[in-house]
Amino acid sequence: MSTQTSELPSIEEILRERGDRYGRFVDHAEITQRIKAVMHASDRWCQLDSDQKEALEMVAHKIGRILNGDPNYLDSWVDIVGYTQLVVNRMKGDPK
Repeated sequence: MSTQTSELPSIEEILRERGDRYGRFVDHAEITQRIKAVMHASDRWCQLDSDQKEALEMVAHKIGRILNGDPNYLDSWVDIVGYTQLVVNRMKGDPK
């Protein structure tokens, strides 16, 4: 099955849409990297499991988007809950 590239949004369109929603990428990156630097400097960071680290980094990413862009974009808040729920599920022994 082939997909016509004309049916897909161009990368320019996607980047423009994301920029409108989340703000300038360089600004978002600065916020997010500062949050991650604090997390990585924590004495307990090395004690976290990989999924805990990844969830916290994804939460930092979403926080960066919220602070730099549209704070009322519901999906960003839902994603934060989702990433933390995955860790909770694993810790409770849920195989999902």
